[in-house]
Amino acid sequence: MHNWMIAMALIGGSAATTAWAQQVALSGLSGSRALLVIDGAAPRFLSPGQSHQGVKLLNAQGDSATVEVAGQRQTLRVGDAPVSVGNTPSSGGGQRIVLTADARGHFLPQGQINGRSVQFMVDTGATVIAIGEAEAQRLNLNFKEGRPVRISTANGTVNAYQIQLSSVRVGDVQVYDVAAVVAPQPMPYVLLGNSFLTRFQMQRNNDQMTLEKR
Repeated sequence: MHNWMIAMALIGGSAATTAWAQQVALSGLSGSRALLVIDGAAPRFLSPGQSHQGVKLLNAQGDSATVEVAGQRQTLRVGDAPVSVGNTPSSGGGQRIVLTADARGHFLPQGQINGRSVQFMVDTGATVIAIGEAEAQRLNLNFKEGRPVRISTANGTVNAYQIQLSSVRVGDVQVYDVAAVVAPQPMPYVLLGNSFLTRFQMQRNNDQMTLEKR
């Protein structure tokens, strides 16, 4: 069994913003405030005009509320299933990903795991995708049903779980059945390791990385 070297250090810099659709559900109402569940996270009250994770509440009345994501408006009703709001990418049938490094030289694409939005950091030194336990819980991953493994981190060897992700998406490119580990340490990003990267032919030119699907 290989030991995965996972860098846990906090890294500065911000990713280029990409408009992704958000999964939004209306959990309840209190006066003009709406209790929203965004991408499966804990419910959060918003007042009209307030925004959270890219979701802006426009108004709330009766048993419904209207939100806006990336210029797209949607009316939600209490108890309905989550609705995808925002600029929904196409089917994921693309072949090429082009990434630009931030000021520190890191590639920080936004993407999706099993249809839920995440913030990746490309890590060619990680054998597989690495996810912090808190993030795995937010993504509703049943990681404790995975295979227990030991992994090497910057803080020593720790217990983790190896799982298979149904789908991983960056930009318009989606791949399926991707190996990952869930580690107990808090992680600022999901590390996009070689279980994803080796599905592509990789080229780097200065601050630009191109991944062409094999």
